[in-house]
Formats: sequence, C-alpha cells, structure tokens
Amino acid sequence: MPELRGAVAAFVADAGVREPQLAAVKLAVSEAVTNAVMHAYVDLDEPGEVHVVTYVRGTTVHVTVSDDGVGMMPRLDSPGLGVGLPFIADTADTLDIDSTEGGGTELRMSFRVGRAEDLRTT
Repeated sequence: MPELRGAVAAFVADAGVREPQLAAVKLAVSEAVTNAVMHAYVDLDEPGEVHVVTYVRGTTVHVTVSDDGVGMMPRLDSPGLGVGLPFIADTADTLDIDSTEGGGTELRMSFRVGRAEDLRTT
C-alpha cells in the first residue's frame, strides 16, 4: 500500500498538485487501496492484485482503484471501523463505485486541484 500511495503522490506532485490537495489525494488513495487489500480477497485461497490508475486532465486529478476480488459485500467480521468509503466521499469531489466484470470492485474518484496553468496535463 505505501508503494502505490507513494507512486500516486509522486505522479500528482510532478504534475503540479500542491498541498492541501496533494494530502487529500494521498489519504483517499490510502483508504481505497487499504479497503481493497482488506476486503477484496477475503475467503479466497490466494490474495489478488490491486490496480491503481491516475491521470490529470485539466484541473482535475482522476484516480481509479480496482481489484478482481469478491466484490462489495457486508462483513460482520470487518477489521476496520467502516469509515473508509465515507472518508473518501467527503474528501474527493466525485466518487463512483462499480462492480467489475469478473466480480471485483472499481472505485473512481476525482479531485479538483489548482489552476490549469499550474498543472501539467497528462
């Protein structure tokens, strides 16, 4: 998880995103990846992959976190506090959650950051 968060942080910082927006992106990515690690592959014999795609378009950072796990379902034995998704929803400007074709979950979030002239669009 730290490697993925660090890669996203480096990418968006290199694109010109600064604090406090940079911290918001990092925290939301941490929550999303942690959720995938903790919940996506529960009750499966082997853990799977977590995928993160990030790009900047205009004044918006877009981040997608996805997995090929069991999909979103209630967990009475959840090790977390259940505040990850509400935190992301409060931090990001947009949040969309979908099931993937293979049964996993895809979480898409976006963050409006800075001025267009301050950002390098990629």
